Amino acid sequence: MSCFGFCLEVWGDFACFTRPELKVERMSYDVITPSAARAIYSCILWKPRLAWVIERIEVLSPIRFISIRRNEVGALAPKDPLAVINLTAKGVRAQRGSLMLRNVRYRIYAHFDFLRKPHEALPQEETPAKYAAMFERRANKGQCFRRPYLGCRECSADFKLIQPADENPVPPIAESRDLGLMLYDMDYTNPQNIQPIFFRAIMKNGVIDIPSPNSKELLR
Repeated sequence: MSCFGFCLEVWGDFACFTRPELKVERMSYDVITPSAARAIYSCILWKPRLAWVIERIEVLSPIRFISIRRNEVGALAPKDPLAVINLTAKGVRAQRGSLMLRNVRYRIYAHFDFLRKPHEALPQEETPAKYAAMFERRANKGQCFRRPYLGCRECSADFKLIQPADENPVPPIAESRDLGLMLYDMDYTNPQNIQPIFFRAIMKNGVIDIPSPNSKELLR
């Protein structure tokens, strides 16, 4: 069941929405991806009954890239969470480049689907309105379960909840471009075979309309 739409304005000094076809050196998409936008909403409020759905993305700042080269560690951490990590940078250091975005600002429109099993009996207070009020309260206070980020964890994001009565909103940029195939999200239907989902992203005067999860526009 879909209900309760919200709008967040998010911004940050740097962002990197990594293209999955490039493995070693990171290269960002031109704008935020739907999955990264969903993650920002989940940082503010995540519950098992909520499934955030991104509806529209408005680009508020010019699209500018910056190239960064830094030292990273080329080794992987062990899969066993109890294993002792004894790793020194010497010998496994690797210098890699990243093509990132700088000074980004977006307005993200989303709603949540309230998940429940067929014929499931819920407590009387367990309603979509309860979670909507919870999200609005947390977003207004700047509360979050973990710091929202713009693609990569080191690219922290600030946010504020936009109300319909807010005056003089920042207009989207006056630019249109075909952004090509963009990552929509990951399909976890089969945990043993997680598959990416793509869509054709087109920005018109700074606005990107995002297909619904069941849209035929999605490429699996």
